[in-house]
Amino acid sequence: MTAQALSWRERYPSLGYLAPFVTVLLFLSLPKPAALIYWEWPIQVFLVAVVCVLTWPQDASARPNHWFMSLFIGALTFILWIGPDLISSNYRHSFLFSNVIVGHVGSSLRAEALRSNSVLFWRTVRASTVVPIAEELFWRAWLMRWLINNDFQKVALGTYASMAFWVTALLFGAEHGPYWDVGLLTGTLWNYWMVRSKSLGDCILIHAVTNLLLSLYVIKYGQWQYWQ
Repeated sequence: MTAQALSWRERYPSLGYLAPFVTVLLFLSLPKPAALIYWEWPIQVFLVAVVCVLTWPQDASARPNHWFMSLFIGALTFILWIGPDLISSNYRHSFLFSNVIVGHVGSSLRAEALRSNSVLFWRTVRASTVVPIAEELFWRAWLMRWLINNDFQKVALGTYASMAFWVTALLFGAEHGPYWDVGLLTGTLWNYWMVRSKSLGDCILIHAVTNLLLSLYVIKYGQWQYWQ
């Protein structure tokens, strides 16, 4: 088959795994005008969802195969995230978790946004829908395989290789700034579940459950620092 006859998905197989994640990162890096304070989150949800639909990899399935265990691991991860702060309220203010490298604990949302039911709703929708899809496509469906072989499509989903497993877990932890410790534990646990389940859909489900429970906890108890 000639290069001209190949579809864009065949020529750029990584695009479907990278595009949603890059879209999320772009929104995080762009300035946030005050005029868009109530529109930022629904716009993000809509655009990331559109990118997911338009670029979805043909070889990827979002259907979970292990519902009970994935729901359980998602709930367990939520407890893992809030546990250290419940044990010690000053835990995140130590030098290890508050410095120029990892950043500082605090919400990125403006005070007026936190008083808006619309913002809280769409921020929760974003956290529990498009973000789990975008991140799991990138971290566990693409990076863990790409680190094993640049031609990642030759690597079966959930293939274990020590270097790929731990580099992915470390980078996932680093992505979470002052929460790098629980981010690392979460990355390790979710990598393990990918290796066991061989299922993108199950990893999306546990990510969605964790983010949904955390969002509900943040709103109910005013723990805005988790929404960085």
